[in-house]
Formats: sequence, structure tokens, C-alpha cells
Amino acid sequence: MATLTLKNISKQYKNDDHATLRSIDLTVTDDDFLVLLGPSGCGKTTTLRIIAGLEQPDSGHVFLDGKDVTSLEPNQRNVNTVFQNYALFPHMNVADNIGYGLKLKKTSKAEISRRVKEMLELVQLPGFERRKPSELSGGQRQRLAIARVLIRKAEIYVFDDSFSALDFSTDAKLRRALREKMPNITKIIVAQRVGTIIDANRIIVLDEGKVAGIGTHRELLENCTVYREIAQSQLSKEELA
Repeated sequence: MATLTLKNISKQYKNDDHATLRSIDLTVTDDDFLVLLGPSGCGKTTTLRIIAGLEQPDSGHVFLDGKDVTSLEPNQRNVNTVFQNYALFPHMNVADNIGYGLKLKKTSKAEISRRVKEMLELVQLPGFERRKPSELSGGQRQRLAIARVLIRKAEIYVFDDSFSALDFSTDAKLRRALREKMPNITKIIVAQRVGTIIDANRIIVLDEGKVAGIGTHRELLENCTVYREIAQSQLSKEELA
């Protein structure tokens, strides 16, 4: 398990008059299921890229279990990331795509087979192991990309809108599976659909590069204007009640 802390993180890109992130402070504790939500351009993806080490903040620090990892490369952090634009190996079947990272580590064939089977069950793709990515739907390819990252064990998993191609039901089921079958692991997810994150441990709302609210779905409905506006635009009156 790991505790992640962002301390006074700021980031501004060239040719952009507005800061993407403005003095973000955030602590993600062990076994947290954290969701980042907010309007387009509010800084969600930049936050995840800084956590993963793919971007350097202009100021501030990133800590993992109290260790400053701000300057460390992505492969030096125990963080695995799934981005919206995933890259699969088109010449490999589903099973080989999922197990490729373990193969590079010279894991035994029996162990790779066992863990690939677990991942297929987790992402609801049992029986698809011999298919090529081109034979899958967009949502199935996205689940394959998620499985390929999950099989490489880490203390923190970061998902940047990685569920966007999934239908509502599959999205909710996969999030529930992540909570139930991967305990003691911190999961940070960027989400667009309020309906699938209602039971998240914590939801952090970003707006114009700043934290606009932190809390549960119910707490944010009562106390965060940005969240309430997003929820009202997506949920029925019955779901908001």
C-alpha cells in the first residue's frame, strides 16, 4: 500500500495565459478509490501525468510514502497508468497483449497463464484470449488495455478517462470489480459520468486548475456548485434525490 501526497503543485504551459494547475494540495491514502471530476480543461489529465512522472510541475512536490519522487522517471515510481489513448500490439492476441509485461520479466508460463486468466475475468473478457485487437469492439479494446496495466502489480493505479468507451453498465461493473478484487491498492480515476462514481470513497472536483470540492457524492451535491451543476446535467431527479 502507498500514500500519495501532492504539495503545492502548479503547472502552466507555454502560450497559455491561464495556469493549468494552481497550488494543488492533495493526499491519497492507502486503499483509496479516488475520482477526479471537472469540466474539460480543468487540469485532470495534467494532475495524473504529474503523479505518473510524465510531466514535471513548475513548482511543488510529489511524495510517495513520504519520499519526494518529483524528479524521478516514471519507471522509478510504483505507479501504473492507463490513458484514454491506449496502444495495443495488433499482431498479438488478447492473452499475449495482457501477459507481455510479465514475459519481459521472465515470469514462468504457468504464472503468466494464471494471471492472464484472472485479468480476463476481472475485465469481463473470458473466452476472448485468442482474438486479435482488430476483432474487438472499442470498449473491449479499452478493457484489454486496462487488463494489460493491471497485471503489472503496483501500489497505485492511475486511469485517465480509461473507461470512456465502455457502456454505462460495464463501466459500473468494472469499477466495482476493481474495488472488490483489488483491495489495499490505491486507485485514481478521471471520470466523466457522475452515475458511475456515486459510491467512490472520495471525489475531487477540479475547476480552472484549482480544487473546487472534495467529498462523497452526497456531500458534493450539497456543498460544491461545480459538482452539483455537472450532476444535474447528467442525472435524473430521482437519482439526485
